[in-house]
Amino acid sequence: MSDQLPPCPQCDSEFTYENGPLLVCPMCAHEWVPGEADTTDTADAAPVIKDSVGNILQDGDSVSIVKSLKVKGGGGKDIKIGTKVTGIRLITDGAVDGHDIDATVPGFGKMQLKSSVVKKL
Repeated sequence: MSDQLPPCPQCDSEFTYENGPLLVCPMCAHEWVPGEADTTDTADAAPVIKDSVGNILQDGDSVSIVKSLKVKGGGGKDIKIGTKVTGIRLITDGAVDGHDIDATVPGFGKMQLKSSVVKKL
């Protein structure tokens, strides 16, 4: 039996590791059961977007900001930790620089956020 783990079926990364009964890819965060055929078509499947602590986000969720964010062109104003944002919309295609959430932030208006700086409420 080979001691080498199979590459990630989504991104083909060779850096997979075991986490209990699952195999995990650190490059794209894909998890799968070894030996089980992946029945989902990756071209048709919507990507799973997770918040900073690993909760799966969906359209319409409410989130809070987990770190202060500097806003370009914001006149020196920052988005503070704990700011609550309601009714988010996920960007599944065309995300720019990892900004995968469309949201209306109170006091700032419409903007795009990264899922890594929010936490689901």
